[in-house]
This record gives sequence, structure tokens and C-alpha cells, in this order.
Amino acid sequence: MKPLLDSLKYVFLGPKETLPVIISSLLSCDQEEELIRVLSDHKGAIGWSVADLKEISPTICMHRIHLEDDAKPVRQMQRRLNPHMKEVVQKEVVKLLDVGIIYPIFDSQ
Repeated sequence: MKPLLDSLKYVFLGPKETLPVIISSLLSCDQEEELIRVLSDHKGAIGWSVADLKEISPTICMHRIHLEDDAKPVRQMQRRLNPHMKEVVQKEVVKLLDVGIIYPIFDSQ
């Protein structure tokens, strides 16, 4: 779990410290209990992982870039990432591919 700011804290909605959510640590006891109750009642609506987002229509996530008629697409040179960031990006891309939110496009060039 990532370290949080002093004004935030983790609360777990599932058994054995599962289903973590981040809430404000500045809430009163009553406010915190009410918030946890509401979150627990609706925990099915929270995306705990990328796999939970299957019901999102791809038309919401997709977009097209409309170019002018005489515009020519240009492929830019690939940029390097530092090794740590490259690993993080690779894991995120694999997650999105596995769930089907993104898909590979193979160039015929």
C-alpha cells in the first residue's frame, strides 16, 4: 500500500484487510462511520481492479482523432523511459490488454 498524506487514511471494507478505500482522516467518528456504511452498502459499484470495469462500453473510452483532409499522419521516434517507469507502464498496458479495454494494432508497413 502506498504511504498517504496525513489528512488521508486507509479503511478496509472487506474481511482480513481487503477492499481498501482511502478516506479523510479529518472526519468525525460519526461521519466516518456513516461514510464506511455507505461505501460498504455500495461496494459492488467500486472498481477494485481493472477487471471490474468490464461493463464500461468501449464507445465511452474510445476516441478518434479527426484530421484535416490534406493532413498527413507522421510517426514520431519512440522515446525512452527510465527502467523503473518502463516496468510500471508495461504492467499497466498488460492489465488493460487482459481486460480488453485496449487492443494491439498491427501496422502493415
